[in-house]
Amino acid sequence: MCAVPILIVFVFCYLPMIGIIMAFKNFKYNKGIFGSDWVGLDNFKTFILSNDFMVLLKNTLVNNALMIAFSTAAAVALAVLLFNLKSRSKTKFFQTVFITPHFISWVVVGYIVYSFLNPSYGIVNSLLKMMELPEVEWYSIPWLWIPILVITETWKTIGMNSVIYYATLMSIDESLFEAARMDGAGKWMITKKIILPELASIVTIMTIMAIGKIFRADFGLFYFVPRNVGALYPVTDVFDTYIFRQMRIDNNLNISAAAGLLQSVVGFICVMVTNHVVNRVDSDKALF
Repeated sequence: MCAVPILIVFVFCYLPMIGIIMAFKNFKYNKGIFGSDWVGLDNFKTFILSNDFMVLLKNTLVNNALMIAFSTAAAVALAVLLFNLKSRSKTKFFQTVFITPHFISWVVVGYIVYSFLNPSYGIVNSLLKMMELPEVEWYSIPWLWIPILVITETWKTIGMNSVIYYATLMSIDESLFEAARMDGAGKWMITKKIILPELASIVTIMTIMAIGKIFRADFGLFYFVPRNVGALYPVTDVFDTYIFRQMRIDNNLNISAAAGLLQSVVGFICVMVTNHVVNRVDSDKALF
């Protein structure tokens, strides 16, 4: 029964890891992975010392940090609001509405955003024109895209993330709420004294896991939503889009492998450090 799933995981997850050694080689197609010359850490040095590295680092960290903060806060707020709904049918309806974007591909989301922000016939510029306000060249102004990407990512992930927090709230002992109401506590006090403390552990765990991926941006979000417009690279170019360009356009597999491995190693270190800090503060909220 388990043989097929194990084989699939091995073939598609573990076997490709052989390619990691390309990060330490001067890969040549005619020599193959194992026949190419070893270059040690030269590929890492080339990548880190390149002019693009600091821009990629800043964009990846800033965008991911903002997305972690906003998406977590939005998901917790939505979970609390749904939990406070008395009608379960309404709760299920709103859960369905908010979860639906999770199943829409980034390609489709990119076209949805484009339909709003198209400079010529987009919905937003059409409304601005109707109100006799100046139209905006959305795909030519880089700084506008930090909030656009954060809002888009939050819209797409808020539903699925809120399910985790909502499930945690459903597991809270009902007697706690009854005792609080008997003591005259209102909804705000119940939220402050019972709901948020109960959510603290799962929020911490989810944040630790998110920090582990802080160097690994969502490729679909940063490639399809800004439509790979070069003018927006100062804020939308991240490690994952850079790796893709190195492979597809520049055919530089060495740098791509080095950048990808660097992402994984730094992400692992971030998880370990964050979890260690949480362990020192409150071991009950740590991941392990």
